[in-house]
Amino acid sequence: MQQKVVLKVAMKCQKCRTEALKVAAKQEGVSFVGFEGEEKEKVVVIGDGVDAVKLTTNLRKKVGHTQIISLAPEK
Repeated sequence: MQQKVVLKVAMKCQKCRTEALKVAAKQEGVSFVGFEGEEKEKVVVIGDGVDAVKLTTNLRKKVGHTQIISLAPEK
């Protein structure tokens, strides 16, 4: 079953945004990665069997402060 993970990531520049997309896209089971929010500060990941904790950890290592906003099955 597909799930949607929304993460708030501290992104200061375009390079940080690009790196966040790359890290999220490399995760196993990911079928869609995009931005959300007025300032594009939220990373949306949709996929089958995405490990939200592993994704958050990897984003923290590469980009900086990251927190999970929502984790829900995709409708």
